[in-house]
Amino acid sequence: MNARRWTAGLLAAATAVAMAACSPGGGEEACANRDGIIECAPDQRSAAPKLAGELLTGGSYDVATARGQVVVVNFWGSWCAPCRAEADDLEATYQATKDSGVTFLGINVQDQRDKAKAFEEGRVSYPSLFDPPSRLALALDIPPNTIPATVVLDREGRIAAVIRAAVKQEGLQPIVERIAAESPAPTGQR
Repeated sequence: MNARRWTAGLLAAATAVAMAACSPGGGEEACANRDGIIECAPDQRSAAPKLAGELLTGGSYDVATARGQVVVVNFWGSWCAPCRAEADDLEATYQATKDSGVTFLGINVQDQRDKAKAFEEGRVSYPSLFDPPSRLALALDIPPNTIPATVVLDREGRIAAVIRAAVKQEGLQPIVERIAAESPAPTGQR
């Protein structure tokens, strides 16, 4: 199932959850939408599309190399005020969870390299892919005009959570910790 179809299905499931919550006898669904945060149970997750490309600082990176770790993918732009507001919270969550087999990856969209580098300097210590045409965001059905957006991949590379708003550490960290606790990181991976 491709990412667009999965996201459409996830949104439909979230709508069904909201409707079921309002009806008598509505039960728990596999995917839940709470305050704009969509989370899916492990058996309802789909594989993420290929997320690879050129790093903002040079070189290349493929998220598949992080298999076995929880990967928090944040889409951002230097021109995005909410992205500036959430940067400290993302870095704090990264620092608080990296020893439990969690890694972070930024994906910079619709930006100029020099502005993106200046934005990251002193804000975050994890790497970012440079994706000016926003191909990676679109592969995950995240229109560039809806950033910031954060996607949490489980240890098997499946989409576990989608957050289409700026994040705060107190909201993001429990989600990341819950997904990281589903299964331990393979020995030697951090």
